[in-house]
Amino acid sequence: MPSFDIVSQVDLQEVDNAINMTSKLVESRYDFRGSKSEITLNKKDKAITILTEDDMKLRAIKDSIISNCIKRSVDPKVFAFDEAEKASGNMIRVHARIQEGIDKETAKKVVKMIKETGLKVQAAIQDEQVRVTAKKIDDLQEIIQVMKNANLDIPLQYVNMRS
Repeated sequence: MPSFDIVSQVDLQEVDNAINMTSKLVESRYDFRGSKSEITLNKKDKAITILTEDDMKLRAIKDSIISNCIKRSVDPKVFAFDEAEKASGNMIRVHARIQEGIDKETAKKVVKMIKETGLKVQAAIQDEQVRVTAKKIDDLQEIIQVMKNANLDIPLQYVNMRS
């Protein structure tokens, strides 16, 4: 039977490249001269830490990270930015998590949306992905279109299409 998997994956190398480009931009921008701004990516924990002096610089760094990720085909929905917190020496620190995988609540929403279409397909939650099977490939393609039009908080990819 034809099937495919709905997943949420992030290319950490592309995120690393976007962070490096943002760091170079911060070093060369006029309004950042003499500032003590730094951006670190922890690949193991899938987290980004931004440390800077004020809100304006923080917004500029966030916008630069997001725009560099978009240029590298990484959806900005993967970042979950926390609230800014005070750090030592009049600095501001922000942590951002890189969300990968579909959590149980989102997977349940996806399965519910698939069942509401009324098509003859089966959706099953498997770890951090959802497998969709059907008798016709056309039904699977219609499910992909429904999911692309859905407004979810995470980016979705469709992999392992088998017929």
